[in-house]
Amino acid sequence: MPYEFKFPDVGEGIHEGEIVKWLVKENDKVDADQPLGEIETDKAIVEMPSPKSGKILKIHVPAGGKIHVGETMVTILEEHEGEDDAKKQSNASELERTRSQLTEAKQAEAKEEKKADVPYTGSVVGFVEEAKSVSPIYGAKVQKPQQTQTQIQATPAVRNLAKQLNVNLETLKGTGSEGRITIEDVQKAAGASPKKEQSAPAGIKVTRKYDLFGYIDRVPLHGIKKVVAQKMSESIFTAAQLTNMHEFDVTELVNLREKEKAGYEKDGIKLTFLPYIIKAAALCLKEHPYLNASLEGEEIVLKKYYNIGIAVDTEEGLLVPVVKGAEAKDIKTIAKDVDKLINDARSRKINLMDLKGGTFSISNLGSVSVHYFTPIINYPESAILGIGRIMDKPIAKSGKVEIRKMLPLSLTYDHRIVDGAQAARFMMDLIVRLELCEFE
Repeated sequence: MPYEFKFPDVGEGIHEGEIVKWLVKENDKVDADQPLGEIETDKAIVEMPSPKSGKILKIHVPAGGKIHVGETMVTILEEHEGEDDAKKQSNASELERTRSQLTEAKQAEAKEEKKADVPYTGSVVGFVEEAKSVSPIYGAKVQKPQQTQTQIQATPAVRNLAKQLNVNLETLKGTGSEGRITIEDVQKAAGASPKKEQSAPAGIKVTRKYDLFGYIDRVPLHGIKKVVAQKMSESIFTAAQLTNMHEFDVTELVNLREKEKAGYEKDGIKLTFLPYIIKAAALCLKEHPYLNASLEGEEIVLKKYYNIGIAVDTEEGLLVPVVKGAEAKDIKTIAKDVDKLINDARSRKINLMDLKGGTFSISNLGSVSVHYFTPIINYPESAILGIGRIMDKPIAKSGKVEIRKMLPLSLTYDHRIVDGAQAARFMMDLIVRLELCEFE
């Protein structure tokens, strides 16, 4: 017969919500506990499971609509075998069904009250037979057992009604004989306002929008951010990562860029310091192959091609497009490649092959005022270079103190592949090339 699934009291002081989205549509077949949709309130996001198996006859509130506790969300045609035609009539009103349930419950309770020879004590796992009354020893004081969580005095009919009305019998004090919970007790509890927040009914997933200290927002981890999170976790829990930090004088490099920048702009190319560092790093990797390697099983794979990945911050997350064959390209070609790769990454037009084949990576946080940091290796590569912010500093030079342009660099490397001394020698060669502006 059709079952009207009403928005239940999920606790948390929630009285109304908004249908975020439906996960089913009308005429869909659903299984019990299958998620039907998500409802957002001012305190939580509730994932509502189906209470029955059957077919969705009607969705009463569209996505984006408001719903209050007790209002019907969906009508489900239950899957039952052997039901007679009378039980399948879908036009019976809610009032008629409620009256029928109460009448049957009262009759069942009356019948069970008469079973004095086999009274029942309810428990959370079913019903156990009570011992028959015996005559006490003369003069002894007989104490009645106290009602506990495992001794709830209620008939099966009362329990069934409590389940239908979503009433927790453990919270009730019975008014019947010997503390037995009656139908009236359950009805009263169902109609009373809760005095405190209750937990959600079993099976309903509630995601709170607040914690102990105030309101919070939850952002799903998906798409690029989820992939990056997985890659970073794989890297940090696999490679033995160590970071060396250096600082060097880039005054001459700054002057060179200022000199060449105007000519690049005429060709529509934005010239930054990154192309110079990419070129210098690629040339140094030829001399220090273990920083251009990966570990496969018990073999170190030394790669004889030099593809430099550049970390790009996009609205969707971090992408690392790759400048292929950087050691063989001039600064202008690299600058053009970098400009295109960054624009393609941020506009989500990047070619998939432009994200593959990297052998060494560079991450630049100098543009957001970071000096030193510990970049995480783009696994399975063996090293990554972090570029900090160029700073004016007083430096002793030829016996005099001068204000020079200083660039901080951070090199993280896989200590299983690269020794500390190898990493230091790579960095010293890189610094010399950048200080002297040697890119051949």
